[in-house]
Amino acid sequence: MQQKCAAISPSEPTGQQAQRAIKVHGVAEVGFYHDERTRLKHLYQTDPLRVLFPQVAGDELPTAVISSTSGGLVGGDQLGMRFTLADNAKALGTMQAAEKVYRSSGPDSCIEVELTAADNCWLEWLPQETILFEGARLKRRTRVNLEKSSNLLAGEMLVLGRLAGGEKFSQGMLRDAWEVRVDNRLIWADALKLDSDIARMIDRPAGFHGQRACATAIYVGSDAAQQLDGARELLAPTAEVRCGVTCLGEILICRWLAHDPLKLRQSYGHFWASFRHQVAGLPAQLPRLWQI
Repeated sequence: MQQKCAAISPSEPTGQQAQRAIKVHGVAEVGFYHDERTRLKHLYQTDPLRVLFPQVAGDELPTAVISSTSGGLVGGDQLGMRFTLADNAKALGTMQAAEKVYRSSGPDSCIEVELTAADNCWLEWLPQETILFEGARLKRRTRVNLEKSSNLLAGEMLVLGRLAGGEKFSQGMLRDAWEVRVDNRLIWADALKLDSDIARMIDRPAGFHGQRACATAIYVGSDAAQQLDGARELLAPTAEVRCGVTCLGEILICRWLAHDPLKLRQSYGHFWASFRHQVAGLPAQLPRLWQI
């Protein structure tokens, strides 16, 4: 395991030793290229991240599954995930399970995601939900850089507390940021920040309105505006799940809010499977791991 730790002198008290717990810095880099079909070009991984390549049906995209052997993030842990597609490649990246972020005594957990696609590519980034335990501190940034001829479907889901156990995320910190560039030109930047009195911020009618699960999905492509009406038809707002979609130039932005994470996951998954089929003719289904 690749670890970072500070030297501790024998004279340091036990309390200081406990504060200098070993942290992890996991990296997973995956690159694909196209030669008659999409093939693996580059793979680099360090603990606690591992990349798996399950067999998929012939009409499905090559899939890279990132697995974390640590069981979750504690304060100070860092994860870096990078997906790169060369010309004409098509691939999907996902996570093996939900990411859990545990209570922190002070340091932030950090996740960096980089998604890059060259000419005429289709890239999907479909991680499972991130669950923030009470007292968790997370900084996550997702950076996208595409060539104009490529398309991206990417998203994230957040669950604010272990709701099945009655726990709510009311203390801690969350900063979840996106940066999307096409031909190195910034077309969209977005950041969600929850800090200090989180419970009050979540309960505000103009904010989360008391909902404890949220999700964002974006579609980037030169045809984004043409896909807006179709995306709206696929969304099904209910009393349990609030959702909507808008278009800003070359990007569609879809949002979900719900109190029940399972209801949100079902709505999110239905939209994703249907939208990829509608836009790219891909199978109207999610990766097998999502169906467990």
